[in-house]
Amino acid sequence: MALSLKGFATYFIDKFFDFILSLINAALSPFLDLIKKFMSEPVKLSVFVESWAIIVYILSMFYGLLLVFIGLRFIMAGESAEKRERAKSSLKNIIIMMILIQASYHLYDLIIEVSAALTKTMLNLTGSSFFKITLTSSSNFGFEIVLSVIYLIVLLITLLLLVLRYIFVSSGVLFFVIGIFMYFIGPLNQYGRLIINTLLTLVFLPFFYSIIFLAGSKLAIGSSYKTLIMIGAFALVITLTCLILLFVIVKAALKVAGPVGQVAKVVGYVS
Repeated sequence: MALSLKGFATYFIDKFFDFILSLINAALSPFLDLIKKFMSEPVKLSVFVESWAIIVYILSMFYGLLLVFIGLRFIMAGESAEKRERAKSSLKNIIIMMILIQASYHLYDLIIEVSAALTKTMLNLTGSSFFKITLTSSSNFGFEIVLSVIYLIVLLITLLLLVLRYIFVSSGVLFFVIGIFMYFIGPLNQYGRLIINTLLTLVFLPFFYSIIFLAGSKLAIGSSYKTLIMIGAFALVITLTCLILLFVIVKAALKVAGPVGQVAKVVGYVS
């Protein structure tokens, strides 16, 4: 009888702890849903379509000047086969640039769609159970509560980063077309590369996140440290994002510092 009462008490305590965890998971569920939504749904670009059209119109005003410049280079090349080939190559690049600029909105949207599809596939492979807090032993209940608070914090930070990423990516369609233009202009090529590479990195960030979550879900199978693995996965996502942003900022600063330093040297030499 004593054993049955003890077993019933243990059963009741386990059910009570499971109920508390279900409440915690229910409270965390809206944040997880938002994170998955920002990761797997394509960014909407329609709000910037008019601004994009204005930028394309402004850039198109340079087409004629560039074509005239290349035509003059071809005429001045004379009998030089090498200069003629350079002029032809420049003309080909300008034509490619014109096509890419005109199609940049749809091209950027296609890249976003591909990233979202890949991310959704990886999240489906991960499964929703990985993101839920589970209790392996009633003796660890207090520790799981503490981890739940930490888990909520990393979820909020991740959600904030995804919101910021959404804003940058949605407005990035304006910078994408500028980046394409700069990429095909010799002196501005490095800045165009920087803009395009930065935007592509931001677009595909959720896909890299989903790979981390998939790896975490595999590690969590049968592990008694599942909550720690979840927190570690989100912490790795946050750290990766911060490192990438820091790298982009430093690289952009170095790109700008080079020409500024040269101008300063020239000014100092003249003065």
